[in-house]
Amino acid sequence: MKEIKRYSLICSLLIMFACGPANTVNKEKLDEQMDKWHQDVATFQLDAYFDFMHSSFIFLGTDPSERWTKEAFYTFAKPYFDKKSTWDFKVNWRNWYFSKDGKIAWFEESLDTWMEECRGSGVLIYEDSKWQIAHYNLAVLIENDKIKDFISLRKK
Repeated sequence: MKEIKRYSLICSLLIMFACGPANTVNKEKLDEQMDKWHQDVATFQLDAYFDFMHSSFIFLGTDPSERWTKEAFYTFAKPYFDKKSTWDFKVNWRNWYFSKDGKIAWFEESLDTWMEECRGSGVLIYEDSKWQIAHYNLAVLIENDKIKDFISLRKK
């Protein structure tokens, strides 16, 4: 009888772990999805790029005026996709963090871009059995000892 109870407990735990929210948290799969998102823009895959974005998506760009909703970002980006003149960001590294229920993931990443090294950060939501990016922030890096010169440059 003890063997049956132990077997039942083990089976229950396996089912719980296989079917529960923890199954949605797979860093390798999320890395693949984020890498594909960056690749989609570099290879002019407009629909794939925007399909990965949640309906509430916000993109914060490097320019102070760049706070885009998904719709506004689409309007901005579409001409670049049409001209096949988009951007190509390569990931140097990425770190992931997850909510306890496994349905929210956030990350930070270092990117090799035409602007030199940049940093991206974002939030993904697991909803309707899929991950989608809800927020992305792209930042240009500047060393602290160069910030005063940078401030002067921005004031010109």
